[in-house]
Amino acid sequence: MAVNEGFASLSNHLFGSGMAVYSAAMLGFAAEFAFSRLGTRDGEAVTSTETSTETSTVPAARTSADRSAVLVAASAAASAGSVIDGPAVDAAERAREIEAVRRRDRAAHSLAGGDDGDLRVSARARWIGRFAVGATAIGWALHLASVVTRGVAADRVPWGNMYEYSSMICLIAVTTFLGLITRHNVRWLGVFVMVPVVLYLGFAGTVLYVAPGPLVPALNSYWLKIHVVGAIVASGVFLVSAVTTLLFLIKERWENRLAEVATGRAEASRAMQNRGGIVMRLPSSAALDTLTYRIIAFAFPIWTFAIIAGAIWAEAAWGRYWGWDPKETWSFITWVCYAAYLHARATAGWRGRRAATISLVAFTALFVDYYLVNLVITGLHSYAGV
Repeated sequence: MAVNEGFASLSNHLFGSGMAVYSAAMLGFAAEFAFSRLGTRDGEAVTSTETSTETSTVPAARTSADRSAVLVAASAAASAGSVIDGPAVDAAERAREIEAVRRRDRAAHSLAGGDDGDLRVSARARWIGRFAVGATAIGWALHLASVVTRGVAADRVPWGNMYEYSSMICLIAVTTFLGLITRHNVRWLGVFVMVPVVLYLGFAGTVLYVAPGPLVPALNSYWLKIHVVGAIVASGVFLVSAVTTLLFLIKERWENRLAEVATGRAEASRAMQNRGGIVMRLPSSAALDTLTYRIIAFAFPIWTFAIIAGAIWAEAAWGRYWGWDPKETWSFITWVCYAAYLHARATAGWRGRRAATISLVAFTALFVDYYLVNLVITGLHSYAGV
């Protein structure tokens, strides 16, 4: 069937419009950071009842290192204003700040960032944040419309080449973020998700772009609607997990630095002295670690299903389930890495930096599986074109 040029052109315009709105949302999320200032809210006090209740919810299994890192961070943040930058802060104010962070790092690992008591957010910043969320939703709708119209233009499913696959991965990543924000106050995650999405779409729309057309015969199978959908969904969710992993490493380094400042082994940076900066806006490293685990635990079964469906398709197309083709090999390596991450957390109790390292290794394997295998290495899967 001939390509519908009208829908093809509409798809390209919607793609560009969605990317522009995503960029505006990214700037909005960044502006919310810029207009937010750290500091205990005026008039807020922690009652003894709240203190006893929240303290009792912290599970005994949590290590002292997890507990102390956050408390030392709050204590050092208070010290940054008293020891380094001005007159002493009274004990009651410091106790309120420490307790605010204790509540943030309770058993449920609140993901609200600084919005739960130790961040003063101006009305302007809140409205900018809400605008950014709205812009993200509008960009998502435009992006989805771009995918749908491209499928209509080519009269097939719109994930038959690397451009379309990349666009779908970004759509799933944004969908994951919007899904998270409906359940948790995670606006702080917006800028960190939108940056790779905008860059990824820019790369897809320039370097990887191809005009819509019919599928190559090797892809003309109903398994394309099953196997590739699973791979796309898992890859998009894994992209978000890679973002939260990097944020965890940054936040953990910040907390360790604060601990060194509190013990006199290091000097406070300007951001610490001013009680500001993007890192202080993030939730605790323990909360980021838990969020990463939950995201990967959600995506891993989908990736497993995609590999199984791909093996069944391979048997139908080539007469064997598995042949250690480069794409198959790296898909399996990716599966092993993410399985190792989940296994290490469930059995060995690995948390923190060691688990984050495995997560990044797994995402690197996924990156190799998609880009290097498709663009550099020749194999049975090298038929979709760029």
